[in-house]
Amino acid sequence: MKKILLLNGPNLNMLGKREPGVYGKGTLGSIEASISALGAKHGFEVSCRQSNHEGTLIDWLQEADEGGFSGIIFNPGAFTHYSYAIRDAIAGIDIPVIEVHISNIHARDSFRHVSVTAAACKGQISGLGSKGYELAFMALLEIEKEREQL
Repeated sequence: MKKILLLNGPNLNMLGKREPGVYGKGTLGSIEASISALGAKHGFEVSCRQSNHEGTLIDWLQEADEGGFSGIIFNPGAFTHYSYAIRDAIAGIDIPVIEVHISNIHARDSFRHVSVTAAACKGQISGLGSKGYELAFMALLEIEKEREQL
């Protein structure tokens, strides 16, 4: 079975409690369940992970390269704006990564406007709420179909 890694960074474990006016009332568990169900529908196993620790996220990115994952959906949280280490980890693997943000990072505080990680990713989805995760999955599905045609 093909595998997708759903990776979430710092504070995303607090979804539903943390600033619901910005991030909505949905929980990380509900996002994980939704993407897992979408994956199963399309023949993919979805492995869901969340950490507040930069090094752990880097380890998981690197392990995904060796673990047979077809793609990664990644919300790096605040690390988006300053973690060159995570950016380098993404650039150092041969798996397409779609960066996802629940809120529109470009419409918020000025320090959130820059993503140092996005340039290493295949694409970025921002501001569409939890639907962004579903769109990222569909993008990875299309990328996988294109790879199979080669």
